[in-house]
Amino acid sequence: MTPEEAPVPVVKKQGVEAIRDALKTIPYSPGVYRMLGEKGEVLYVGKALSLKKRVSSYTRTTQLPERLRRMVSLTVSMEIVITRTEADALLLEANYIKRMKPRFNILLRDDKSYPWLMLTENHEFPQITKQRGKPVKGATYWGPFASAWAVNQTLNLVQRTFLLRSCSDAVLKSRTRPCLLFQIKRCAAPCVDRISKENYSELVVQARQFLSGKNTELQQELAIEMERASEAMEYERAAAIRDRIRGFSSIQNSGIINPASIHDADIVAIWQAAGQTCIQVFFIRGSRNNGNRAFYPVHAEEETPADVLSAFIIQFYDNKPPPPVILVNQEISEQKLVEEALSIKREQKVEVVCPQRGEKKSVVDHATLNAREALERKLAENTGQRKLLEGVAKVFSLAETPQRIETYDNSHIMGQAPYGVMVVGGPEGFEKRSYRKYAIKGPVTPGDDFGMMREVMERRFGKNREDGERPEDWPDLLLIDGGLGQFNAVRNVLADLGVTGIPIVAIAKGPDRDAGREWFFTETQPPFQLPPRDPVLYYLQRLRDEAHRFAITTHRAGRSKGLRKSELDDVPGIGGARKKALLNHFGSAKTVRQASLEELETAPGISSGTARAIYGHFHPEWLRTQS
Repeated sequence: MTPEEAPVPVVKKQGVEAIRDALKTIPYSPGVYRMLGEKGEVLYVGKALSLKKRVSSYTRTTQLPERLRRMVSLTVSMEIVITRTEADALLLEANYIKRMKPRFNILLRDDKSYPWLMLTENHEFPQITKQRGKPVKGATYWGPFASAWAVNQTLNLVQRTFLLRSCSDAVLKSRTRPCLLFQIKRCAAPCVDRISKENYSELVVQARQFLSGKNTELQQELAIEMERASEAMEYERAAAIRDRIRGFSSIQNSGIINPASIHDADIVAIWQAAGQTCIQVFFIRGSRNNGNRAFYPVHAEEETPADVLSAFIIQFYDNKPPPPVILVNQEISEQKLVEEALSIKREQKVEVVCPQRGEKKSVVDHATLNAREALERKLAENTGQRKLLEGVAKVFSLAETPQRIETYDNSHIMGQAPYGVMVVGGPEGFEKRSYRKYAIKGPVTPGDDFGMMREVMERRFGKNREDGERPEDWPDLLLIDGGLGQFNAVRNVLADLGVTGIPIVAIAKGPDRDAGREWFFTETQPPFQLPPRDPVLYYLQRLRDEAHRFAITTHRAGRSKGLRKSELDDVPGIGGARKKALLNHFGSAKTVRQASLEELETAPGISSGTARAIYGHFHPEWLRTQS
């Protein structure tokens, strides 16, 4: 083939050229756009009233900040989704950001569900309990609460005040005498008819009033009822009502903690320092404080508080209903658009308000103070963490302070349920979202720790590499729990994989396995020990111990799962229903294995063909005679 006949390589467009190429087919409609990198990863998610106009602004790179110029330079393609309105686009953008976590967006790290207080409605004696996750049909909810502690406090108060049951329907039906909660006056014992349906229903109505914030009306009603009981010389009943009044009136003692002028609202306050942000959220429902939680969104240093707060709010309510009012400590970007989007989600009007005076301002100032103090504590902790990481760099002669330290350990019992694990430490402490567990697939000789570590290293570093490029999630230091043998095994595996530039350190327990006398093995230094009270030694021990803890808990969970595995799980054609039918009929998997073909054929739900398959599985010699 002559040079003239050689195929011309296709040059993939990137940066501004890729965006201009995408603009040819992008409409002027409202919607959401995604910028994709070379490997298809999402770099940025944005929304726009006019997609074409918004995306075209990225071609004028001289008008962009450095962060966005970098983003544009990495872009190789774009994807769009057209929406009906800009508010719809804003909601979709928040959904994409939380799910895809693009590196150039403001990111809210919030993957926890929130507890709610639930009152079942489809029962003659409704149950009051806490609940997370998917809502239960036919139940009324109050919340959310910031923590399990906050919802437990309210649940305990409701139990003490209104004596509603918290037990399940099954327990309610099976009781023959009152439980301890009746004895300590936290349940009316409907399980054994200590209260009539009518009186219990009255307690339920009062509890609903209380949880809905109608405390004044309820208190007045109970006061009248207490007087009537006293006049009728029903002193025990009057005393019970008095205790009920005392129970919930005790929470109305602070206008800042439980503000009377705020019925249902969230207080969202932002504080920034040293390029980092803390946002405190207080949940106020029925004029009661349901607790607070601090968040530390990820963003570029040049992002303004208004932009961060706006992005936070729309992402925060992506998976939960917004309240009618959100009180903030400063104006947010695109406030009207945010209000419109949240109103669509709530299906009622939602306002974002920055109060300037009165009780609402005091409550917002209180949240701001909490945000500032939480951020100051975090910065102080991070400063100490950075000093430790700088000490690690000095001890092991690293070129730079490590930002990601991966620690590895194995766990098994005589080769059973073998697991390898990875834990990650960095400037913000343990990064539990980055932890990984590796069920050893083998073949590995039982108890071969070197073989297990070899498999873990191959699975960790043998993938996601192209053209020798170093992935972003690779560690700056690799810490191995073990001695010289483990160190050499890991070093050899990485060399075979062509992985270079990752310092390896093995930490071996000292004589008699005493903590504080560990030996360290590295590539560049002879084995050495650190002074017994060295802070860096304590930090490395914590990394090692965390890996050991994670390995043990992972192994135990895997071993328990294996112990629960039945012999019937391996029989082809036997699903959950048939397995249950067999166990109910025969009593155990062992009895099924010992059963005759005739006995299997008479089992309920088991056809003749299935019976033959089961018998043949446990008696392969019989199966061979049938073929």
